[in-house]
Amino acid sequence: MEDDVLFREIELNGAKVAEIVLNRPDKGNALTFEMLDALSVFCRQVARSQDIRAVVIRGNGRFFCTGGDIKAWGSLTPTEMGQSWILRGIEVLDQIASLPQPVIAALNGHTLGGGLELALAADLRIAVKTAKIGMPEVGLGMIAGWGGVRRMAETVGVARAREFTLLGAPITAEKAETWGLLHAVTEDAAAMEAQIQAWLERLVTNAPIAMALTKGLLRTMHADMRQAFASAAAHAAGTEDCREGVLAFREKRKPVYRNL
Repeated sequence: MEDDVLFREIELNGAKVAEIVLNRPDKGNALTFEMLDALSVFCRQVARSQDIRAVVIRGNGRFFCTGGDIKAWGSLTPTEMGQSWILRGIEVLDQIASLPQPVIAALNGHTLGGGLELALAADLRIAVKTAKIGMPEVGLGMIAGWGGVRRMAETVGVARAREFTLLGAPITAEKAETWGLLHAVTEDAAAMEAQIQAWLERLVTNAPIAMALTKGLLRTMHADMRQAFASAAAHAAGTEDCREGVLAFREKRKPVYRNL
């Protein structure tokens, strides 16, 4: 069976660029426990490398990533949700955010929920114009528990983060760019690749240690919120509304929430 996460190194102007590809296109590249483990392994490999100067994360197929696979978390107990799924996801996304190399998230298609949280862990984000960007978790009785709520607020401001996370409705890539959530939007995939190439050519000429130190300084604004997110996700997972949201998703119907 083909791996759900692929890793390769590409030569560019005498340096190396790592490419991580979410490779579950028939499932919208939805993340599983196994995919989180693979991302963690690749992050450790990249972090140890003296040769890799930048990283690109992309999705195979029509989507970048549609979030955490509901089959992976939908049946977990509240404790399992907080301790196993949420804390593990936060750990892996923090590994990505903590890489000494600059990370580019290439949003080749719709980017939702945990997929957006993954993209928010990157330093630069680019999307094709047709991509929709969203955090729909509240519609499932859940929260964006991998630190995405905080990263969203830090990126676009609290007022816009409230609109985005509480309404749960996706926005266009162009609107996401005006908010500062995306650094570039392109007409199509070919134009996106051209822009990524231009970024990479600049990044591999910059001093690696200076970029790593700069990233470290930027990270000082992040407080450790892992336990808070795990506790909130566990609380949400234990509600009747969350059970109804998951069931409705599986039955392909509109959920009926009772605030329980």
